[in-house]
Amino acid sequence: MIIQPRTRGFICLTSHPEGCAENVRKQIEYVKSKGLINNGPKKVLVIGASTGFGLASRISAAFGSNAATIGVFFEKPGTEGRPGTAGWYNSAAFEKEAHAAGLYAKSINGDAFSDEIKKEAIELIKKDLGQIDLVVYSLASPRRTHPKSGENFASVLKPIGEPFSNKTVDFHTGVVSDITINPVTEQSDIDNTIAVMGGEDWKFWIEDLKAAGVLAQGCKTVAYSYIGPELTYPIYRNGTIGMAKNDLEGTVPYLNELLGDLNGVSYVSVNKALVTQSSSAIPVVPLYISLLYKVMKEKGIHEGCVEQMQRLFADRLYADNVVLDSEGRIRVDDLEMREDVQAEVAELWNKVTTENIESISDLAGYRRDFFNLFGFEFDNIDYNAESDELTSVESIK
Repeated sequence: MIIQPRTRGFICLTSHPEGCAENVRKQIEYVKSKGLINNGPKKVLVIGASTGFGLASRISAAFGSNAATIGVFFEKPGTEGRPGTAGWYNSAAFEKEAHAAGLYAKSINGDAFSDEIKKEAIELIKKDLGQIDLVVYSLASPRRTHPKSGENFASVLKPIGEPFSNKTVDFHTGVVSDITINPVTEQSDIDNTIAVMGGEDWKFWIEDLKAAGVLAQGCKTVAYSYIGPELTYPIYRNGTIGMAKNDLEGTVPYLNELLGDLNGVSYVSVNKALVTQSSSAIPVVPLYISLLYKVMKEKGIHEGCVEQMQRLFADRLYADNVVLDSEGRIRVDDLEMREDVQAEVAELWNKVTTENIESISDLAGYRRDFFNLFGFEFDNIDYNAESDELTSVESIK
């Protein structure tokens, strides 16, 4: 079929197999250009491996450290006349490239919150790898069914305490407008968001992996968080999502104790604001990212997902000394949060309007990155040619 982008709000409803493959290839090329990571991981489980930071982590481990990787994700394959999700096509492309390079790569498609998928992953590790030395936890989901109680939780994206008013942008049209988001009215909204996006499932994974004996001596595990600038605090860090991230970060001491007899360690990495399927849904954030990209590109310090993850692996996780902030977190948002960068973004924020946004921001770059997530707007792909919507992931029968 011929596949063109179709959007609804901040969601792209279609994805392009060859375009997604190009996106994966470009990330692989970048990681290979940086050379091998000293003492990098060799057997890796990535939970949430199909898009964004999770996909970039899998690529960084495989092509930066020749690691065997198992990826867990929840994606839809294509059916006759209907394309699959971008994450499905990304994973198909990743496996094809990894196998061509002689690397072990297998994938599991299903609900990573469930006990069944945890058991399936453990059995695959036992059968093929024996033990793993790195677990990347990079799940992003709006809802979760609790594996013990069966209770269903849905996260909400809201401030806490007071309404939040600020600028936002429709990144499709470039219209800058004011938005007001009302705060949560029920404590249950906060609790549910923590249940979906907090640290409990990460804890369940590490507990189950350890109990099964599939974690190697000296193993590491890392999960991803975000802090951002003060202007996004009400909707992000001090809002419902921020409460979930606090819970995620608060899981680290427990995991460090759990992994103590293996000389293992857990980390939370605070990453840079980037165009992902998740971040596109957060009001204010697309406008902030558009301005941030403009400033960081002009300074020559811009990074996308794969640049962030390659640097995390090479310069932080597998460095001789892992540098942590006062809260015990790895910070690869260090370039974003530089004083000069934030001062310039704040100045542009005060000036930005519908009339000037195209000239004082990198909204065009934001749009391109957004469509790239779904395999569109790559110059070397013919989007008028027929595409194979039935593209499969080699290890998934």
